[in-house]
Amino acid sequence: MSLTIYNTLTRRKELFEPLDPGNVRLYVCGPTVYDYAHIGNARPVIVFDVLFRLLRHVYGPDHVTYVRNITDVDDKINARAARDYPDLPLNEAIRKVTEKTEAQFHDDMHALGALDPTVEPRATEHIEQMRAMIDRLIAKGAAYVAEDHVLFRVASMADYGKLSGRSLDEMLAGARVEVAPFKQDPMDFVLWKPSKPGEPSWPSPGGIERPGRPGWHIECSAMSAAHLGEVFDIHGGGIDLVFPHHENEIAQSRCAHGTDVMAKVWMHNGFLQVEGEKMSKSLGNFVTVHELLTGWQGYAWPGEALRFNMFRTHYRQPLDWTLVSLDEAHKTLWDWYGDVEAFEPAPEVPPAIVDALSDDLNTPKVIAELHKLHGAKEHAQLRAALGFLGFSGKRENIKRNVVIDVPSVAIEVHALPPSIEAGPSDKQVNERVAARLAARKEKNFAEADRIRDELEAMGIVLMDAKDPETGELVTTWEVAR
Repeated sequence: MSLTIYNTLTRRKELFEPLDPGNVRLYVCGPTVYDYAHIGNARPVIVFDVLFRLLRHVYGPDHVTYVRNITDVDDKINARAARDYPDLPLNEAIRKVTEKTEAQFHDDMHALGALDPTVEPRATEHIEQMRAMIDRLIAKGAAYVAEDHVLFRVASMADYGKLSGRSLDEMLAGARVEVAPFKQDPMDFVLWKPSKPGEPSWPSPGGIERPGRPGWHIECSAMSAAHLGEVFDIHGGGIDLVFPHHENEIAQSRCAHGTDVMAKVWMHNGFLQVEGEKMSKSLGNFVTVHELLTGWQGYAWPGEALRFNMFRTHYRQPLDWTLVSLDEAHKTLWDWYGDVEAFEPAPEVPPAIVDALSDDLNTPKVIAELHKLHGAKEHAQLRAALGFLGFSGKRENIKRNVVIDVPSVAIEVHALPPSIEAGPSDKQVNERVAARLAARKEKNFAEADRIRDELEAMGIVLMDAKDPETGELVTTWEVAR
């Protein structure tokens, strides 16, 4: 078995060869803890949880170190603390906000079946490492002090922009950089800044007398180096972090440590939209994981259904989060769990599942393989595969609750039938039938079988026949009686 991963840095799929097979190291940018995580925040958690599970399977659980940080010093945290606890000193209010939000984040991610990372460092616990890295950058001429700030000198990084593939002009136009007269170059970015009265503050690096706090980018560079070393195997995050966050991480880390790379492989998951539109509070389609778990569109959804819905789209592709797709994900799991929960898992994970994941985390292919196991009634194998992927295989864990809102009252009852509607619409069925025919023409019979199984689970019976005039395959369908 060989593991291939798409590397954003080189823009190609590459054979993954760890620096040390006895200590495979993964870093992923974690949450800024000021509010509930939205469903877009959950996508990288699930994507890299799958990678973590795969690496543990291949190299052994004791030979993989997964670090996902907690950002607990940030302007958004300060604003939330001042809003929620106006009568408390700001630092005390900040501690209340970060502790509460971190606990909420953990609860939501556990509900999605995500394993805890090996290490979960907090930014405020690594200020000394940040100050030391900044002093090293100043000593090397890669950073400078100006008006109580420390800024990274972008000109000191010869290939700055390699990760994002942008020119300096493009980066300047897209970065919305802060215009500050003390910058030597508009692209230079903040490593350290002075704190305002009442804000969290620490002794500043670079000989600055005024207390201050770190910039966002230096936090991840310091925490990853502290727990994984100056060069490690994989750095992950959402595609929105490529520039400027990850580009800046690379620049400051390489210049501080004198290395050719910061991480060998850079992995990024695609954007998530809701019902075909960018998620936005102004559009009314902003949804948190907590809302989905407790009540969204009239239903409280089980976390395993949310997880499975993420699997349906390859991690590098944009994902459209819809009520229909979520319902279909739930119905598929409900069908499978009903068949497998009486069986003990097989002792080994089916090789086809591992092979599919080893092809750049190809979760759509994984789903096709799961459908094949279900169709072949390989219930013990399917149960083993589900467990490996973070699914319980028990129907009691995926009951969906109906949340009926009436004035001043919320009534919750168990929704035992697994579907929202009486059945799929004609349009939904016809689209799948067309997709199945296209798959057959491409000789992708696994995909064709998967679609047939999916329709069968929805109560749709397909009938294939040849057109007497053209000889082409024609498929008709009816609702099972």
